[in-house]
Amino acid sequence: MPDIDAATRDKRRSMPQAEPGMITGSPMQARRINLPTLATIAAVVAIIYFAQNVVLPLAIAMLITFALSPLATRLRRIGLPNLPAVLIVVTAAFVAIGMFILIVIWQLSTLTSNLPRFQANIVTKVESLVEAGSGSDGVIGRVSNMVESINNQIAARVEDEEEPRVAGAAPEEPDPMLVEVVQDQSTLEMMQDIVLPLIGPIATTGLVVVVVVFMLLERAELRDRFIKLVGSNDLHRTTQVLQDAGRRVTQYLLVQLLVNIIYAVPIGVGLWFIGVPNALLWGLLTLVLRFIPYIGSVLSAAFPILLAFASSPDWSMVLWTIILFGVVETITSNAIEPWLYGSRTGVSPLAIIISAIFWTWLWGPLGLVMSTPLTVCLVVLGRHIPQFEVFDTLFGDEPVLEPHARLYQRLLAGDAIEATSRAEEALETMTLGEYYRDIGIPALLIAQNDQRRGVLTVEQQERVATTAQEIVIDLAEVVEEEREIASIGPKPEGEDAPELVENAVQDGDGHSVLCVGGKNSLDDVSAAMLAQIMRAEGATAEELAHTDLGLNRFREVAITGVDCVVLSFVDPSPMRASLLHIRRIKRAAPHLRVGVVIWNMPPKEEDGDMTVKPAQVAESKLNEALEIGADFAVRTLDEALRQSFSKEGPKPVEPVRLRQRRVELRARPAQA
Repeated sequence: MPDIDAATRDKRRSMPQAEPGMITGSPMQARRINLPTLATIAAVVAIIYFAQNVVLPLAIAMLITFALSPLATRLRRIGLPNLPAVLIVVTAAFVAIGMFILIVIWQLSTLTSNLPRFQANIVTKVESLVEAGSGSDGVIGRVSNMVESINNQIAARVEDEEEPRVAGAAPEEPDPMLVEVVQDQSTLEMMQDIVLPLIGPIATTGLVVVVVVFMLLERAELRDRFIKLVGSNDLHRTTQVLQDAGRRVTQYLLVQLLVNIIYAVPIGVGLWFIGVPNALLWGLLTLVLRFIPYIGSVLSAAFPILLAFASSPDWSMVLWTIILFGVVETITSNAIEPWLYGSRTGVSPLAIIISAIFWTWLWGPLGLVMSTPLTVCLVVLGRHIPQFEVFDTLFGDEPVLEPHARLYQRLLAGDAIEATSRAEEALETMTLGEYYRDIGIPALLIAQNDQRRGVLTVEQQERVATTAQEIVIDLAEVVEEEREIASIGPKPEGEDAPELVENAVQDGDGHSVLCVGGKNSLDDVSAAMLAQIMRAEGATAEELAHTDLGLNRFREVAITGVDCVVLSFVDPSPMRASLLHIRRIKRAAPHLRVGVVIWNMPPKEEDGDMTVKPAQVAESKLNEALEIGADFAVRTLDEALRQSFSKEGPKPVEPVRLRQRRVELRARPAQA
């Protein structure tokens, strides 16, 4: 048995043990979210919410450390000591951030002083809109008439409800006047009102700078402490967590910064050419706002468009601004981002939206900006540490179900359209035989296992079989495509011929095989899959249902010229009565080779044979089939194809009594 790493062994120990005969790796083995896990998550959320004054600066410092760590490491590699390298990187980074903030403040002050000049343009545009929609036929005119009519009706009803006052009644007393006492503020109090609100942000910024410096200086020490805290007994897994988290977060921050710069530069230059005031300000804000997932581009475009509406007497500036953002967004999203993002962050698009809402609720606008990198860290922890697996399941972008389990779920739902669509996607990277071997047959094995456990009803079994048969029919076109590819032959060396499917050789040429379901409708589907694989290999193959195994019926439908008959079973322990069909077929057609395939779950590369729980049961049934008279009894696709296309002749079947007599004669000398 191949060696298995520690991570795989620990993961297996944490998984529930399979029952005898149960197919491991099925969706029933998934980790469940229990009450203690939910309580722990709720407690952590409460802590980071109420302690955000402490946690938020640390989170910001951690993300900045992730972004600056590669630069500090690069300076160390060229010979600089650790302290100068860290100080250079931190100083350059925060000086750039400070210059950015100062430029934004300067641009905002300039924009504020110019706002009164835009009033006339806004009034002109509003008046033009009113004139365009005025009158009884205009939209604004209709809305105005409706509002006026509603107001008149309300006023008339109020007048009807009011009773005339009785003559000589005392006049109503006027409402009391509100009096507010204003005290003069001293200079010290005015300074406190101005200075104290600034102390908090300045102190937080200074704290972040200091924490970033010490995190960069002691990043090796922090790494060792994290390893000791999380799992010093599994250095391989913990090191993989640190490397994966650092790579993903650093790549996201740096690549997103580069994409934003590429996006913001043409925006700023384009707005300057169009004539939108303070183009530099909008370019800088675009660079920052695009860190906000999905809505950042919309927010960055909204402010320049509104300013173009206010600063231009006509509509040309507004139209050119909209065109500019539309063109730059299209090019960036469809060309630049796919090119620069060499690998994904590991977070699904829906999870990015949900995490943005969650972190915004926790920490406000800063949480919105930090939502994606923080979620990336959680997904990385869940991918490598079993205790955090819930985060990878909820937020990860990789499928949480194995392909065969997902196919079985679609078969249970009777959704042949989606199942066929996913099969066509899978066939872009694998052959038809590989798809049936790794996905199709294992899905039937899960169904058979559920049937044996009594959780699959007869109606569900028939739905699974019917849907699977529809998929097999829909994939019939793939057979002709693979045969055509295989007929081209191997790729000549030195020529630009198209890449061929690996091992696409027509080993079945000249062979005629009949595949028959062994016992039930699931066996019929497996026989149809096997026959389709044989046709893709160049053989002439047909399939029959298990209902055609009756002796009279089999003689009617058996095709003359068939070389081999294969009984297909997805049950790892078929009954002896089902295996006795071998003898009946050989008596009806002694010239045929008759074989049995008892399908088994294919082993995973990382698990070896440990995923093949029913193997021992199937082995005894294979031996029983050979004793009954089968020419071959196998449990894998490769063995089934090799034996079905074999040139060997059939074995003669001895009468039962004669075989028993020979066994008794052989046993006598031993007894003597």
